[in-house]
Amino acid sequence: MMRSSNMAISSERVEELIGGTFRESLKTQGFEIYPFKVGWYNAVVSDAHHLSYPEDTLALVLLSTPSMFERSFLPFLQSQSCEAVRDPIDECITHTVSSAVSLCFPNQSVHASYDYEMLPSRRPKFLAQTAAHVSGAAYYYQKSDVHSPAWGDKKMFGVCIHPRLGGWFAIRALLVFKDVQVGEDLQQKGPPDCVCSQEDRIELLERFNLRWQDWSYRDMVPTEESYSAQQREYFLTPPGQRGALLRQWGYLTDTDKTNIFPKMYPADSF
Repeated sequence: MMRSSNMAISSERVEELIGGTFRESLKTQGFEIYPFKVGWYNAVVSDAHHLSYPEDTLALVLLSTPSMFERSFLPFLQSQSCEAVRDPIDECITHTVSSAVSLCFPNQSVHASYDYEMLPSRRPKFLAQTAAHVSGAAYYYQKSDVHSPAWGDKKMFGVCIHPRLGGWFAIRALLVFKDVQVGEDLQQKGPPDCVCSQEDRIELLERFNLRWQDWSYRDMVPTEESYSAQQREYFLTPPGQRGALLRQWGYLTDTDKTNIFPKMYPADSF
């Protein structure tokens, strides 16, 4: 367990730090942020997945909402900022986060990890769904949340459900404020349990594991937003064919050599 001698700041000061310009600039681009302490995350993951920071270090998990596609991704492509060297969505997220961090925290040491990044060991840099759960952003439903499941020893991957967005969101990044320690008044709050019954939890996990392609798991709870028709077409297109789709839409030219590889999502960061 790592501890720091730095003076801890209050939860009110945390909100002052990440609120205002930073939170609002990301919100207008279709993103949400949720703060948590590194120790909350490390307490529920294996040693191999620990974040190597003192337990009171401030971290944020960043989610993309359905509006990200129209508010951030398409304008990013129109701005010709896309270098077409990897998945354009990944490029957009990295560009958006790095720009916001540079603008709002020029004097802070902030380390960003993204959902697509892997360690040399082929482990993800962070367990995205676990981070979303401990931050209170979205409930991570797993096989252990079902009493006496009928699946036996069958592997069933877990999935996060957002109280307002259902499954219509994605966990994109983890930000760690290396030099910011948070005091005891920042208390952990569990995420809203919006899939309460055993029957619904079974249905959710079966939809996600057995027929995830139809996206029905995303609608397990009433939602305020969902993906637009254009966004659905993009994500339903095989990754290797998305460059051609963007060219068809007029966002890439024939000279762009978009190298969009299929993304291999760890079970905890879909």
